[in-house]
Amino acid sequence: MQTAVFGGGCFWCTEAIFSDIRGVEKVESGYSGGNVENPTYEDVCTDATGHAEVIRVTFDESVVSYANLLRIFFSTHDPTTLNRQGADVGRQYRSIVFYSSEEQKKVAQEVMKEISESKIWDHPLVTELAPLKSFYKAEDYHQDYFKRNTYQPYCQVVIAPKVAKFRKKHLEMLKSIAAAPKQQ
Repeated sequence: MQTAVFGGGCFWCTEAIFSDIRGVEKVESGYSGGNVENPTYEDVCTDATGHAEVIRVTFDESVVSYANLLRIFFSTHDPTTLNRQGADVGRQYRSIVFYSSEEQKKVAQEVMKEISESKIWDHPLVTELAPLKSFYKAEDYHQDYFKRNTYQPYCQVVIAPKVAKFRKKHLEMLKSIAAAPKQQ
């Protein structure tokens, strides 16, 4: 198993999307990139810790590649807005990829170049690329947030449309499709 750590705005949104992907074994919401050990959600929300809301994805690379996870990451948030995703504003919502090896760094640079050259975004990427120094798992109530709070207003208005758009665009990558019996 491999791990990947991404920050693309609210970790509730990114966790909900990556949890659907075939080959992803586990997704944990957490904090990374800052200078405070063991931060709490309240600490991170002050925008003074330097941490971003991130997810740590544990995946089977024989099923889904790191490069494909990165492509999904770049297609499911706006990597051109600095310290912001929609109404969520602050450095904790920045777009960032943390790499844990030189190979991950190289792949991330290649995918970022590919995304930039494709011109799918009207503005240049502002996504940071940084070495992973630490990952602090978020409080339990943040884990599987969308799955446990589907009818909460934020989930209905913000997360559900993102998840639906992802599922429609990447149908072939969904766990539920992979598990379904093939039609004759």
